[in-house]
Amino acid sequence: MKILRINTRTREFTYEEPGKYLGLGGRALTSRLVKEEVPATCDALSADNKLVAAGGVLTGTAAANSGRLSVGAKSPLTGTIKESNTGGSFAQKLAKLGILALVLEDKPDDGAWFNILVTKDGVEIVETGDMLGLGTYDSMDKVRDRYGKKACGMIVGPAGEKLRRAASIQFSDPEGRPARAAGRGGLGAVMGSKQIKAIVLDDSGCSMVASADKDAFRAANKRWVEILKGHPVTSEGLPAFGTSILVNIINEAGALPTKNFRHGRFEHAADISGETIAETIKQRGGKTKHGCHPGCVIQCSQEYVDAAGKYLTSGFEYETVWGFGANTLIKDIDTIATLDRICDDMGLDTIDMGGALGVAMEGGAIEWGDGETCKELLRKVATDDDLAATIGDGTAATGKKLGVTRVPVVKGQSLPAYDPRAVKGVGVTYATTTMGADHTAGYAVCQNILKVGGDVNPLDKMGQVETSKNLQIATAALDAAGLCIFVAFAVLDAEDGVSTIADMVSAHIGQPFTVEDVVKLGTSVLEDEIDFNTAAGFTKDDDQLPAFFSEETLEPHGVTWDFSVEELQAAKVK
Repeated sequence: MKILRINTRTREFTYEEPGKYLGLGGRALTSRLVKEEVPATCDALSADNKLVAAGGVLTGTAAANSGRLSVGAKSPLTGTIKESNTGGSFAQKLAKLGILALVLEDKPDDGAWFNILVTKDGVEIVETGDMLGLGTYDSMDKVRDRYGKKACGMIVGPAGEKLRRAASIQFSDPEGRPARAAGRGGLGAVMGSKQIKAIVLDDSGCSMVASADKDAFRAANKRWVEILKGHPVTSEGLPAFGTSILVNIINEAGALPTKNFRHGRFEHAADISGETIAETIKQRGGKTKHGCHPGCVIQCSQEYVDAAGKYLTSGFEYETVWGFGANTLIKDIDTIATLDRICDDMGLDTIDMGGALGVAMEGGAIEWGDGETCKELLRKVATDDDLAATIGDGTAATGKKLGVTRVPVVKGQSLPAYDPRAVKGVGVTYATTTMGADHTAGYAVCQNILKVGGDVNPLDKMGQVETSKNLQIATAALDAAGLCIFVAFAVLDAEDGVSTIADMVSAHIGQPFTVEDVVKLGTSVLEDEIDFNTAAGFTKDDDQLPAFFSEETLEPHGVTWDFSVEELQAAKVK
């Protein structure tokens, strides 16, 4: 496996041996490379920043749910190190092409934009003026017309072209639709700053990545599939209702952030629930089960269609439904699905857009629940419309522009779909993760609400810091392996869950790899990220939630955020 480096100024490329990055994959590789090679104090949109895409240690093998991709850089949204995780076909194809990581370096001097095509025969860098300004769906159509149906894409939309700081990078799913996103942290703006519109992979003629001990790997993967198919969340709940199965659950728990985090329950939650979405999809002839990447056995993605039965969007996640729903008081599920499609097409993070629209409503720029104006503004984020462009820069920028003080962000990144006062474990994660507010970095909803992997009272401080810390370590290890975060539901409840992952890695690399090594791997990732952030100027005072969470009581439980900065430091690995 080689590292492919592409200089976006000289348009030259090199294949390199892994060297000091040997044995790393996914987030472990992206964060290590960013720490080692990107000046922590640089402007994230300057030539000094690098954009890294890497599959995990198990990616390219037959390991179930191992097709996740890590994308890393210094974030233009937060100023911290960032790893954004995504599905799609890109990671598997990258591995099959023998590429450990793809690195975009430097920055063009001129205004020309390029596509990059990677095949088993090498790299082709070609000008792509005819794709500029196009949404990702039209862009992906051009990619498939030009390079064939087997090609997959890593694409920025108009928001990334205009360097909006909440811009995503969109990835094509197994059907060739750019519906999977490396959404968080504004990495689409980093790719846009390199003036790369699309990176296209064609793995024709390539084989799956071979494991050192094929028999041992096959046996470990068999047990791995049994674990995933034997857990009710990964085998029943998620495939039946998608991640929006959480809408009713979190609403009942009094933790569904409503009207810009004013309330814990939304009176119209049933209208936007996973159950309603699944029933709507069935009635219209869509698909309630869909895999976001090859080799997925959970199938929690969906294909949502409009009233005429025409495909509208997929990867229609709980956080998106919340952000454009309860957070803004929009209760029409078709409107929410359309906002999701617009974000995928423009190349925008749906969580930060939901937060930004909520803050714009807070500031009186949009009426609460006005879905039509939200659609209009999101379609204009790449224009010179002042409010729309500001929204494209994210929640924090929108609050600053409108003079709003009730802005739910940590380190400049919008809080996701769980109120930290009523799910305190995930609040600890929001505050202390290296990458700004991010539920996936340590998903304590498992123990707080779902009672998977333990039972920690969501309304009480007891046990939350330790729970979040352990989950942050475990999540970093999963990201390094290339495994979907949703496997954690099954792993947490299976005695041999972590050991089976270790067995797969050991059989694949042909070296001993134990449960202790899994923990060391996750810890090392977080240590790298903390080192970068410290060098960038972040301190413990940045590890805290906005003041209104401590000042305002959340109903129905009458709870506030009550952790001090000092208490939260125990969640850090160093």
